[in-house]
Amino acid sequence: MSLPPSSPPASSNKKIRPVISCLLKHGEEVLILKRSKHVGSFQGYWSCISGYLEAGEDPQHTAYREVFEETQLQESTILETIYAGPFYPEAEDVIFETHWFLLETNTKEITLDWEHDECRWVIPEKFSDYQVVPWLPTLTDHLFAKRSAG
Repeated sequence: MSLPPSSPPASSNKKIRPVISCLLKHGEEVLILKRSKHVGSFQGYWSCISGYLEAGEDPQHTAYREVFEETQLQESTILETIYAGPFYPEAEDVIFETHWFLLETNTKEITLDWEHDECRWVIPEKFSDYQVVPWLPTLTDHLFAKRSAG
């Protein structure tokens, strides 16, 4: 899958909805979380941490807030932050303004909230063993490449 567009469509009546996606990394493994039946989309799929930006909220602040809400990890556990975006994938009735983060953490101890039923720390090469959301491999590849490039 290729990267989504880096600018919104020139003419569209669709609403733009800002969101963040955070991939937590510890060593060579990343955290994937199984989305619960209580979330609005992709129930039962494995994904990374995600959430909506509140009006006027900084994407990095949103990333740290979502990490805490979904895993109880404090910002102080984040050792490195890599950012990519925004990107503008288009859905049937909305255009998402996506902000991607790779967050290196110093711990694997997390506490899940209601949005996820379970979680696993896996190497990205094992994504094929799970039913992951369609964009997770692209997000992971891009963020890892950006991290390697320095």
